[in-house]
Amino acid sequence: MHLTIREALAIYPLTEAKLVAGKQGESRIVKSVNVMDAPDIADWTKSGEMLFTTAFAMKDSPQETVNLLRKLNDRGAAGLGIKLGRFWTELPQVVVDEADRLHFPIIEMPFQFTFSDQMNALFNAEYRRNTKLLQTVLEKQTKLMQFGLKQDNMLSMFQLISEILGYPMAVVGARGQILYNTSSWSPEHLAQNWPLKRKSGWVYAGKDRAYRVGLHQQEEELLGHLLIMPDTVLLANVEEGLFQQAADILTFHMSYTFRSHVEASAQRDLQNMLMRYLDKGTPLEEFMEQAEARGLTLFTGAYQCVISKSKPDHVEDQLQSKLKKMKTYMESHPKSNNLRGNHFVLKDRLFSIYTSIQSEGFPEEELAQLLTKYAGDSGCVEEAGEMFFYTSSTKGKPPALREAYHECMETERMGSKLGLPDRILHYETIEFAHLFQHVSASMMEDYCAKTLRPLLEKDAEYSQEMIRTLEVFIRNDGQVSEAAKQLFIHRNTVTYRLEKISDLLQVDFKKVNDLLKLKAVFLFRQFLHVRQ
Repeated sequence: MHLTIREALAIYPLTEAKLVAGKQGESRIVKSVNVMDAPDIADWTKSGEMLFTTAFAMKDSPQETVNLLRKLNDRGAAGLGIKLGRFWTELPQVVVDEADRLHFPIIEMPFQFTFSDQMNALFNAEYRRNTKLLQTVLEKQTKLMQFGLKQDNMLSMFQLISEILGYPMAVVGARGQILYNTSSWSPEHLAQNWPLKRKSGWVYAGKDRAYRVGLHQQEEELLGHLLIMPDTVLLANVEEGLFQQAADILTFHMSYTFRSHVEASAQRDLQNMLMRYLDKGTPLEEFMEQAEARGLTLFTGAYQCVISKSKPDHVEDQLQSKLKKMKTYMESHPKSNNLRGNHFVLKDRLFSIYTSIQSEGFPEEELAQLLTKYAGDSGCVEEAGEMFFYTSSTKGKPPALREAYHECMETERMGSKLGLPDRILHYETIEFAHLFQHVSASMMEDYCAKTLRPLLEKDAEYSQEMIRTLEVFIRNDGQVSEAAKQLFIHRNTVTYRLEKISDLLQVDFKKVNDLLKLKAVFLFRQFLHVRQ
């Protein structure tokens, strides 16, 4: 405990106490609290200890109390709390005068509270104070760690090394990624000799040459290479030593400060390679080799792809930040036992590959449940904003990855075109819309009018209510309970309406053909609404 007398008196029920003597000592530190029940208590008192008493041991001799105060003061006691009313009705003036002279606090304790009440209050206050202090220290330590891991000064570090050496230079990461380059060498020239096996020496690209030094944290761990392009034919030994010193400095900083930057650079290279494959159809093998080199297992069985997008109301930097937070959230979120996910930030979207760990099929329901958790998680919304998810159909082989990506993109496009409010859309739900999007408006109108005519001929309010019920029922794949929930009515009401609709339209909701016909009707109505 480390409270001052002043702070202690601000804690209930000590707020009911009064500092009646030795007020100039209110800054004394209270380290512990004890109850005084013997006149020789001073012999056992510790520095910083505050004593509570009923004045029983001193009631007959005020002078003995004065002597006690002196002993307590010599022992470094924090103060004395006296409960008046039982043995003393008031403090003897000689005691007050001595306490004032010694600046030794004497507190008149509230009679209605026990000593244990007041001691517990002090201990609880100290516990809360220590807890808060510990939390503050932890927060400061976290901030210090975050500061130490920041990559903001990486470029300036490279620039400083380059200025000191006085030559153009390049830094190539352990996986061949270009971290820094002020030379005339192209990325192709820098990667020409990668992977580099020798520790140091000259490397060549056509007629140009560079002196390369390995960036070794330990003998077996290579962080990358430093390449210096001097304009001299011969290098003095001292210059070679200088280059080695520069490499040692870079190794130190890359080991402790820039490791995450190097990883981020490699991650960007992998994402760019994936983007080239998805957009331009470059060989999938190149991307998979790089992924395996980074320890990523992309395909262990059947798989589905998901595109996650945030609301398009953010500037580029904010959008990238939100996508990265979403990626971190997905990676740390408890996953299904049967799914493994890999996530990549691609421009304005997050692209995920969920592969099945089990040998039989792909657990589509588990993925749907996982996405539902993401969409409904307040922590996710707080971190990354409101997200929308678009899934592909299930694929069995890695070469279908590009097809799965374009299915996700088409799901997003059709969802936006039809104005669908769903935050999770599956390719299967818009596949018919994709097939029917080129049907003429007149054909759509005729088909809808012919199919729904018996309903449209009824009272306008009645027909609108019934068509809305049918539309929600079809959109939820024939699930009555889900339709009732979205319509805010009882499921029996939905069942009753569907029976009426079945009689009017002469359709059987148990027949696939009739369900497909109705699904086409509402897709056409959406297309017609969009074209208006």
